[in-house]
Amino acid sequence: MSTGKAGADPAKEQSGSITAVHEYDLPLAREGVWTLISDVSRYRSWWPWLRGFQGAALEEGEEWRCEAQPPVPYPVRFRVGIEHVEAPLLVRVAVSGDVVGTATLSLHEAAIGCTVSLESSLAPGNSALRLVSRFSGPIARFGHDWVLDTGVRQFIARAVDPLVSD
Repeated sequence: MSTGKAGADPAKEQSGSITAVHEYDLPLAREGVWTLISDVSRYRSWWPWLRGFQGAALEEGEEWRCEAQPPVPYPVRFRVGIEHVEAPLLVRVAVSGDVVGTATLSLHEAAIGCTVSLESSLAPGNSALRLVSRFSGPIARFGHDWVLDTGVRQFIARAVDPLVSD
């Protein structure tokens, strides 16, 4: 899946877009985190709010189909097209469906473990979500941040901590 011309970002042209950078410190080396996130078969066991997931691998050209249920009164269905992978450093994706835009996940070595950075520029991809976003921007932002922050906490609790404590 492509966002069109190189560097194009459909979210930046939409009202209600959310552009953010989130950083998280993880107590596991970058290669260990990369090994974990490469095992896409485990995603649903880490993230119960991920109600549907179809994806075979963390590889360029793959397309994942996802359904998330953030703490808002509607499910969010979207596709993630993996555009660029540099193991174990970064993944760049295009998002389409109920949410459109781009995201880049990068992993950096830290004194202890690694730092994970997620840069995203996302916007509502359908008229219903655009309407919600227009009148309830803080709710859309809350749902976005909740998915990311809760997702990292759940990833650490279910995937990282068992490896660190061994």
